[in-house]
Amino acid sequence: MNNISKNIGKWLLGAALPVGASAVAFSACDDFLDQKPMGEIVFENYWEDKSDVESVVNSCYSGMLDENFMKRLFIWGELRSDNVVYAKSANDINIQQIIEENILETNPNVTWTAFYQVINRCNTVIEFAPKVAERDPNYGESDLRTNIAEAVWIRSLCYFYLARTFRDVPYVTKPSLTDDDIDKDYRIPLTDFQTLLRQLVTDLEAVQGDAMRFYPPMSSRYTRADNPYNTSRVTVCSFYALLADINLWLGEYQACADYAQKVIDFKANLYRETKEEYPSLVTDVKLHNDKYPLYNESEVGSNICGNAYYMNFGVGNSLESVFELYDHNQSKENPITATFIYSWQDANKRALCNVNPDLVTSAFTDANKYFKYTDCRFCEYFPVPVPESGIEIYKFQYGMFRITPATQSGTEPKVTLSSTEYSTKGNLNWPIYRLPDIMLLRAEALVELGGEDNLNEAFEIVSAIYNRANDLTEGNTNCLKADKYSDQASMRQLVRDERHRELMFEGKRWYDLVRYALHDGNNQDLINTVLPKQQKNANRIRVQLQSQNALFWPYAEREIDMNPDNIKQNPAYVTTETSKK
Repeated sequence: MNNISKNIGKWLLGAALPVGASAVAFSACDDFLDQKPMGEIVFENYWEDKSDVESVVNSCYSGMLDENFMKRLFIWGELRSDNVVYAKSANDINIQQIIEENILETNPNVTWTAFYQVINRCNTVIEFAPKVAERDPNYGESDLRTNIAEAVWIRSLCYFYLARTFRDVPYVTKPSLTDDDIDKDYRIPLTDFQTLLRQLVTDLEAVQGDAMRFYPPMSSRYTRADNPYNTSRVTVCSFYALLADINLWLGEYQACADYAQKVIDFKANLYRETKEEYPSLVTDVKLHNDKYPLYNESEVGSNICGNAYYMNFGVGNSLESVFELYDHNQSKENPITATFIYSWQDANKRALCNVNPDLVTSAFTDANKYFKYTDCRFCEYFPVPVPESGIEIYKFQYGMFRITPATQSGTEPKVTLSSTEYSTKGNLNWPIYRLPDIMLLRAEALVELGGEDNLNEAFEIVSAIYNRANDLTEGNTNCLKADKYSDQASMRQLVRDERHRELMFEGKRWYDLVRYALHDGNNQDLINTVLPKQQKNANRIRVQLQSQNALFWPYAEREIDMNPDNIKQNPAYVTTETSKK
């Protein structure tokens, strides 16, 4: 590749640079921009061979590791939920305003630039990779199809986040080649929420068969079950997961259930294959109901818990992982944990978020409405003993917990913790989809489909996750009782409650609350859930959240100014000052 062709990053990659051993570092070059028409440069001097395509595909992944991208996964998915409150020692007015439901169009955290930069990279792969296949005999048809499938999946994931956050957004499938083109190409009408989600399903289903099932191992030490490429690059299992999620939002419950089952079957088969070939790798995994392979909380022959947390969030890229963001060089601190939870690199930097105290009320007693006193997740999410105020988020902060669970209500478990070599220190791992997440998507869909068999299976799914977390075997008196959840309404609430417990602080909660409100046709449960954490302006927030529009976010002032003919401000955020927009 010549030196000139290395300097196209300004328009292609935006502000973020690729990360990883095989990625190419791009930089801007003003002299280069003056030499030749951009479109001619793009194809003739850059898109020459297989390595060029691979570099830009890598940039699609690295774009999701960009600080502005990653932070928004947490900001958009957690801050407005009942999980977090603003830390009193924090000093970020923009984050504080979001948590306190005072979101302005001038808040820098409502901009979507980082997501559209990744979308543009994906569009570039989809547009130009086929032309490289015509040029380079070493870049075969299967390579081309796999790369396009990766790009379509990543683009669809980005649009799915944008739609769940803003509702209607511009849907662009052609690459923008210069800054001027970006301004022009994004001056298009918004695509409405339902239409966009259905288009994403169409896009994904068109190429899902081209995705890899498994990637070659990073080195000889890895197998299919623990190869990080299989959970940090797009696979067919990633497609099943995203399609299950989107279909659930569309109310296509059978499609959701079917795709979620494909994920479950994929992981169960991988467990069985691994047990046959490398049994030592899965000695601490249990195949619940001969269907669901989940790590045990306590290792075989031990009563010390914390193993499941260690494998999923300490080591990462586990058997339960479907897709997670992962820096293969482990060269950076995770910007989500460093900003909102705890900074390993700067102990004096104060986290912006604390735990909502309501979650830990009456800790370790049956009076806690969220967690049973036996639930190991409580000890993995919150400090033990629980302080009276300023409760830190421990999930993602530590790599390992060793828990001796309580044997009776009111007894405090014994917990020790450590930041092991596999901890989140210097590690960008962030889960996008895990097996329990997908299992609960299927359970939610089954409940909505109704019928005795579906409700029974939904209970079975929840029980598998709940029993693992509480280190219970079937038949234990502390297990969930089926007769308490014999109708659709009670099962619906059980699934929602378990999803809250299992996925806490993973950037899912606000989106779940919005989906429930859309399903229920009113926002009352959402209001009742999030309002108690508000210490001021509760009446204003209660009135504001009555509107369905308020479930979504305002468009940034910058986005409206760039596309004034097509983007009008979300009515829930129109004030006297913004009414002209």
